[in-house]
Order: sequence, then structure tokens, then C-alpha cells
Amino acid sequence: MPAGLVISAPASGVGKTTLTLALARAWRNRGLKVQCFKSGPDYIDPAFHAAATGRASVNVDSWAMDRGTIAHLVSRGSDADIVLAEGSMGLFDGVAARGVSGTGASADIAEMLGWPVVLVIDPSGQAQTAAAIAAGLRDYRPGVRLAGVVLNRIASPRHEDLVRRALNDAGIAVFGALPRHAEISLPKRHLGLVQAEEQAEIGQLIDEAARFVAEHVDLDAVLQSAASWSPQPAANGLNVTPPGQRIALARDAAFSFVYPHMLEAWRAAGAEIATFSPLADEVPDASADVCWLPGGYPELHAGKIAANARFRSGLRAFAETRPVHGECGGYMVLGAGLTDADGVRHEMTGLLGLETSFAKRRMHLGYRLAALAVPMPGHRAGARLRGHEFHYSTILAQPDTPLAIVHDATGAVIAETGSQRGRATGTFFHLIAEDR
Repeated sequence: MPAGLVISAPASGVGKTTLTLALARAWRNRGLKVQCFKSGPDYIDPAFHAAATGRASVNVDSWAMDRGTIAHLVSRGSDADIVLAEGSMGLFDGVAARGVSGTGASADIAEMLGWPVVLVIDPSGQAQTAAAIAAGLRDYRPGVRLAGVVLNRIASPRHEDLVRRALNDAGIAVFGALPRHAEISLPKRHLGLVQAEEQAEIGQLIDEAARFVAEHVDLDAVLQSAASWSPQPAANGLNVTPPGQRIALARDAAFSFVYPHMLEAWRAAGAEIATFSPLADEVPDASADVCWLPGGYPELHAGKIAANARFRSGLRAFAETRPVHGECGGYMVLGAGLTDADGVRHEMTGLLGLETSFAKRRMHLGYRLAALAVPMPGHRAGARLRGHEFHYSTILAQPDTPLAIVHDATGAVIAETGSQRGRATGTFFHLIAEDR
């Protein structure tokens, strides 16, 4: 029977991902089967989890998913020895308005699954106050259990002793303390971590993190703190209709952000996926009945995309007879033009009139609930889609038919409606689930 833990923290940037990867690899090196999940909408971390464990990781999200969907997704850990769910932001951080089964907070997943929480605490600039923070998190919400803490970025043995004594007085277990060690930091970019597939040295980084953590953390104590867990079979699986029977999926360094559970759901429903690389000037598979362009970093490759005439003309030819959909970065590439951070405009495919710019960056971040005004591949007009938006581009023009009425998690209407022209559609949000 597997055991489960949630790795969380008081805030972002404390070291959750590094600890999750290190624990996963260290236990895997001991011969254990480790399954990871990501709580919340971050679509980059699951690829790192897969690199650490050798097993695919997916997102579980209480704002966008119902309990049945979450149960279905986590059941893939039924043959594992230990299951780790990496949290997002701080333990209780979510949105103000409840979604399908929660607010999107990591605490929702911990309570729902009955998994204790290992907190990563960074006591930089603190001593005993770190214990007050940990105790507050422990007591904040009944039903969420604290297993213990791992201290990160400890300045000195004296610093560690002060913090440990305070935590001991508060009745909180300390599994280990990590001194500052910049070598195991993972590279970052404006949307978060640099993608796992972009880093040739990712295996060595994870190995180093595992060695470092094993040296300073009691792995056996952490493992013993996990809760035995018997996966409950879900009454139903994912409520996902594939956009087509054979899907041409753009996949390379510019088009890489797509939720793993969506691809798995498409395949489970009988769809075939044929990948192609716009950066390699490839075109969609001629036998496909739909083309899907995921998000990614088109702004870093805009010049190459603009120069790849075979890709652009091939996609336009495809769209004459079959639907094409783009998410976020893919939506921008379906547009008329993209202006990069240096103020240079690059011509995109022109299937939509969208004009975007990174010359003046502005962050757009949050959950999205979209009521489709017109159909898009896999979803009828009137469908309610839940997704997440995260980008720094500014809309200069969005002249086509609005795809949807889009609200944020507070219910406010937002301007990023998506677009539809002919057989081309696009959204700034990444699709997570459709309301049942």
C-alpha cells in the first residue's frame, strides 16, 4: 500500500521543487517506486518530476477539478511505494472564491487525500519566529496534518540550533536542515523554471540535489511520517472530449506547455497524437483532422517562426479544411504579428488578427472560467471550460469574433476573450477541464 505526503511551504520560492525532486530521486535510488503530482496549475514542474522518478506526473487542481477527477488522476500512484504531491505558493494560498472542489490551495489536496504535509521553511533573517510560522500553519485548518519541517538555507550551526530548539518547544519535528548550496538551484525564466527538456544537465542537477538532501535530511523519518493510503476507484474518469480523432500537436521548445493529463485523456478516449516541430519548419500531419498549438515561449523564437515559411504556409493550408486551435503562445502564433522584447515585430501565421507585444511586459496570471460563445475543437458552444492563464504579453489588437466570455476566479470579466476566425480558434488560457 503506498504512502502519501504533500510538500509545501509558507510561500513561493522557498525550495519546494528542489526538495521534492531530491526526495524523489533519493528514494528511487534506494529502489522505491516514487510517484509525483503537482498541486495547482503549474505545468512546468511535472516534467521535472518525471525526470526525477521515471514516471509521468500530472497536475491535480481543486479549483478546476472535482473530487472524482482528482481521485482518477492520483490512482496512478496505486503501485508506488511513496507518493509526493508538490504544492504551489503557500500551503493555504488559493483564490478567494471556491471552485469545483476547493480554492486551488495545496491544503485542499492534503485534506482531501489525507496526506500529511512536510513544510519547507526558509528561516533566513529569522530564528524562533520560524517556529511561530510553522505552528501557525499547523493549527490554521483542522483536517490538514503537519508531519514536520525541513529547514532550508540555514546560515550557520548556531542559527540551526536556535530554530531547532524553538520548533522542538512547539512540538514540531525537524527532519533536517539544509545549508545554503547554490549549486542545486534550478535555472529560472519569466514564467518560472526553465523547462526540464531544455536542460541537458537536469539528471546531474537532480542527482546532486538528492545527494545533498540525503546528507542533511533523515529520509527514513520523512518516509515514516507519510500516511498509508488506499486509492479509491473513481466513479468516472476525466470529462474530456478529444478535439479530433487524429491530432497534429506542435511540440518543441516554442510549443511545450500542455497539461499531461489532457494528452492522456485524449489518448484514453481513442485519439491519436502526431507531433510536429514548427521550429524545424515542419507542417501538421496531412492525415490529422485537427491541429493544436500549445503554449510555450514563442517570443524567444519569434524570428525563426517568422522565417519558417513552410510551417506558416502549411498551417494556413491545413486551416482551409480543418480546425486549428492555439493556447497562449500557440494563440499568439496564430495571430498576425508578435512584437518581441526588443520592439521588433515578427509576422506570424495570420490565421487570426491578434497582435501581441512583449515590448512592455505585463503579467497576466490566474484561473479562468470561459463560457464558449462559439464552438472550439472538442467543445460545443455554451460549454464552460476551466483553465489557467500565465503570460507577459500585451494585446495590441484582438479584432476577430470573441471565442468566449471569460471570467477570472473572482467572477470579474476579463479582456482576453480568445478569438475565432473561420476554422481557427485560440485562447490565452490553458485548458484544464470542462465543467460536468
